[in-house]
Amino acid sequence: MSEAQVVSEVAEAGTGLVLAPASGARQFWRRLRAQRAALVAAGAVALLVLVALAAPLLTALEGQSPTTYHPGLVDSARGGVPVGALGGIGADHWLGVEPQTGRDLFARLVYGARVSLGVALAATLVQVGLGVLIGIAAGLGNRWVDQALSRFTDVVVALPLMVMSLALLAVVPAGFPRPVLVASVIGLIGWGSIARIVRASTLALKQLDHVAAARLSGWGSWRIARRELLPALGAPVITYAALLVPVNISAEAALSFLGAGVKPPTPSWGQMLTSANVWYQAAPQYLLLPAGLLFVTVLALTVLGDGVRRALDPRAASRLGVGTGRRKEARA
Repeated sequence: MSEAQVVSEVAEAGTGLVLAPASGARQFWRRLRAQRAALVAAGAVALLVLVALAAPLLTALEGQSPTTYHPGLVDSARGGVPVGALGGIGADHWLGVEPQTGRDLFARLVYGARVSLGVALAATLVQVGLGVLIGIAAGLGNRWVDQALSRFTDVVVALPLMVMSLALLAVVPAGFPRPVLVASVIGLIGWGSIARIVRASTLALKQLDHVAAARLSGWGSWRIARRELLPALGAPVITYAALLVPVNISAEAALSFLGAGVKPPTPSWGQMLTSANVWYQAAPQYLLLPAGLLFVTVLALTVLGDGVRRALDPRAASRLGVGTGRRKEARA
């Protein structure tokens, strides 16, 4: 049964009432709510986003700043190890302090969440914008346009992200805002895969009757794309974008770990991991906390992206229903 034919029927005898077909948004939320792992992941992502947005408020409650040095809280005779138990954890510093500098670790973690999530989301927007634009242009263009854009996309996909990012970040002036630069570089290099998906979907969609009728009525290519193709491309684009966010978070962390990403004193989880690789014995929380947050964020976004894919794909639901029905018949 197609999605447009799905209706909600009241099971009570004698009523005979048939409700209106559920909208696409209602079907999506119903399928997403049925996946407990996706709901847990969505809650974790929402909490991380809330912490990132409320970073100034949280650090104000603690009374600390992510860039303020506290030399008296580290033991210079031991190479800068935090003074006190558990890395200097106390009422004034909830998660301790950073080795050598004495900067508050909690403040740097919550502000690092802003940088990591913000860079990943901005890079994803750039990737989606370029991928959709080039994919639709290739799918709707003539043979020469399609060939030129497809070969250009193949070259972009073949480029090694880390190597090209390191090369581009090395030639940009130091005064340019580093988070904006990192997001732009990741976005400009990583749009090839989504362009391929959009092109393939466009080639399939333009064979449909309503798109052919729009062409015969004299509509231009961009009007057809805006009115007929973009609504149908929403599901695959949203699904792939949800899976791109954790990939971009990992890319930002890797660039910061290699020293080509966000520069101090701006906090970033990847940058903190770079500094923590020599302190994992003297101050293990300085390594474990950013690594743990990075792992949880990437895992939650990956699970949520897979849940969105399942909720937006009606074939996944039908396959699940068929499989469940066969198991019930086998048990009977």
